[in-house]
Amino acid sequence: MEGEAETGQNRTRMTRQARTERTERILIARLEELARALERSGASPKSVGRLLESASVATINAIALNLLSEEAANEIWSGAAKRHPELSLRRAA
Repeated sequence: MEGEAETGQNRTRMTRQARTERTERILIARLEELARALERSGASPKSVGRLLESASVATINAIALNLLSEEAANEIWSGAAKRHPELSLRRAA
């Protein structure tokens, strides 16, 4: 149809640096979102542990896939834990 993009027409390659920065932003946003939700909900420690474990696994996977350095991940988790003490049960990397 007229005006429709052809398949693959808008695909652009993402650089390694851009992919890393994107992954960092996503992790930061996820941890902030998780912390705010936990602050509002008053969830039990068991529930909090499961949610943090999920975020931790995602972080470990990002490191394994070279989307994020371990140093950057540690800085992100440390910063989030300082801003949100309930995240002090952070991942064991």
